[in-house]
Amino acid sequence: MSETTRGKPRHRRRSTTALAVGVPLALTAAGVLVVGANAQHEASAAEVPAWATATADGFASVNSLGQNGTYGGRGGQIVTVKTLADLEKYATAEEPYVIVVAGTITMSPAGKEIKVRSDKTIVGSGTSGHIVGGGFFLGPGVHNVIIRNLTIRDAYQGVWNDKDHDYDAIQMDGAHHVWIDHNDLRHMADGLIDVRKDSTNVTVSWNRLSDNNKTFGIGWTENVKTDITIHHNWIRETEQRNPSTDNAAHAHLYNNFLQDTPGTAITSSYGNYSRGRTSMVLENSYFQGVRNPVIKDSTATLVQRGNVFSGTTGRNESGGTAFDPKTYYGYTLDKAADVPALLKSGTGPRGSIGTTPATTTAAAATTLTVAKDGSGQYSTVQAAVNAVPANNPSRVVIAVKPGTYRETVKVPSNKPHVTIRGTGASRKDTVIVHNNASGTPKPGGGTYGTGGSATVAVEADDFQARNLTIANDFDEKANQHLSGHQAVALRTAADKVFLDGIIVEGDQDTLLVDTAAKDRLGRVYMTNSYVTGNVDFIFGRATAVIDRSVITLKKRWDGTSAGYVTAPSTAANRKGILIANSAITGDVSDRSFYLGRPWHAGGDATLDPQTTVRNTTLSAAIRTAPWTDMSGFSWKDDRFAEYRNTGAGAGAASSDRPHLTDAQATGQEVADWLGGWTPTAS
Repeated sequence: MSETTRGKPRHRRRSTTALAVGVPLALTAAGVLVVGANAQHEASAAEVPAWATATADGFASVNSLGQNGTYGGRGGQIVTVKTLADLEKYATAEEPYVIVVAGTITMSPAGKEIKVRSDKTIVGSGTSGHIVGGGFFLGPGVHNVIIRNLTIRDAYQGVWNDKDHDYDAIQMDGAHHVWIDHNDLRHMADGLIDVRKDSTNVTVSWNRLSDNNKTFGIGWTENVKTDITIHHNWIRETEQRNPSTDNAAHAHLYNNFLQDTPGTAITSSYGNYSRGRTSMVLENSYFQGVRNPVIKDSTATLVQRGNVFSGTTGRNESGGTAFDPKTYYGYTLDKAADVPALLKSGTGPRGSIGTTPATTTAAAATTLTVAKDGSGQYSTVQAAVNAVPANNPSRVVIAVKPGTYRETVKVPSNKPHVTIRGTGASRKDTVIVHNNASGTPKPGGGTYGTGGSATVAVEADDFQARNLTIANDFDEKANQHLSGHQAVALRTAADKVFLDGIIVEGDQDTLLVDTAAKDRLGRVYMTNSYVTGNVDFIFGRATAVIDRSVITLKKRWDGTSAGYVTAPSTAANRKGILIANSAITGDVSDRSFYLGRPWHAGGDATLDPQTTVRNTTLSAAIRTAPWTDMSGFSWKDDRFAEYRNTGAGAGAASSDRPHLTDAQATGQEVADWLGGWTPTAS
């Protein structure tokens, strides 16, 4: 958008010429390829199940140590295993896998711990996935591992306080980015979970931990490095380490249920323990009948908030100043009083995880390959898009090999269900880039407008982009003769657009989230991604969510720092732009960028622009009064607000900086924006 001509109406030119299908599609039949006598490799399906693409929350979602969140084997082959040999084969493989355990696998010898390698999801098929007599080991440097929906049990060797058999359900030594979720762990010879030797970025959620002496140990090092989130776990009939947290840099425990049932042979010794130099935050948990429910060393810190203690005895301690978990990630607390009922019904393996619904009858996805060197079916991305049949009924994946593709790409409205996916190891390996801008000449005459300048334009519903970079490298300095410098990298004008693990780079007007028409809904969900720009670089009238992503502020062409993150043009009674659980940062001057301003496109006073920024880390680049007017329209007449942001750029509520109340915030969650749509990578 131009900074000086905001009131002028815009007209998007739509093509009325159908794109020809130049090459017949090579269709891949759906089915199952038998890999071995007891393992199956599941062919690509029209829709990858949500459980195969699930990602962690908590500290496991935080980008660090070169790893961006925890997504396990997402994008790798899905294999089903029923024997120890096959489980070990895929868990120890170098490449990513989603490994579905369908049945009971007994470890041999007793106490065996499979040495899992990086980039793996190991998931039980419904409630049928059982590991008996052993477990898993994640060694130094192992990362991006999900262990989910399994029952791991019965390595017990007959000695309650066993000093001879280190048979854990899950043990990690120096691993990072690990998510342990919805498992049933019980009756092992030593601990159920051991997080040791500087393992970090770990989240443990929605598990049942029971019938054991030592439940959950964290630490065993003099270093203070471990970051761990422990939430919504039901810990019952265990004696100690519930958990014991030693020298953890950040330990966030919330909404857990610790239960010691009277009259049984197992009696709790203590509950949550903050040891050494641990910094612990303990929130909205429920302790029932537990002796010494919360204890701390004199050298540790422990902050308690909102916990419930019923029938507990002995030590219940807190002290010191810990940390604010929302500095690192967003989360929502359940009421402590609701925790027992919630966890009794919601923890442990779920029948819906690791299984494919029997009602799924969609056709198999078609995959088209693009490679600049001629090794694919097409040498340009647009050629592959052209080959997608009009009104295609099912998913078409355009797999783009690493390289720089200097072209413009348009996915027209009659080609839904398209995924453009980079196949490189990094989202930086596959780049689609061009340099059109508003005012630059078009090949057939005339000039481009803002929307027409897009490197990639998406007008088809149910579109996805994954693992690639989309950029506009228009040179503003060399084109000062042009009146405007709007140069869009990605334009979306469709519903159910899923942007997962991508980079969108530009300067002014980088990401245009639009709708097909003013009265049409257009939902966009971006996650695990990066957006770079300086002027109004996230803008438009779509209902758009930027979640768990990094927004990078960039200096102007002349080296100055000044800009605006968002410019929503939301229709009345629609939701606009939501930035949640993210970070806004960049190498720019302090207090030089606004979070947003209202764009009343074409001077339309009926619009009601909206931006909400919540649970997000703001750098010092953000102005203390973060919203501003635009083209004669006051931001105070529209919808701009913050909620629980952190960082040097955050500030207290004021008339120039409105904050949502807690009650208001409950209606401005990610799910409210998506309106019943659950984005699933495919």
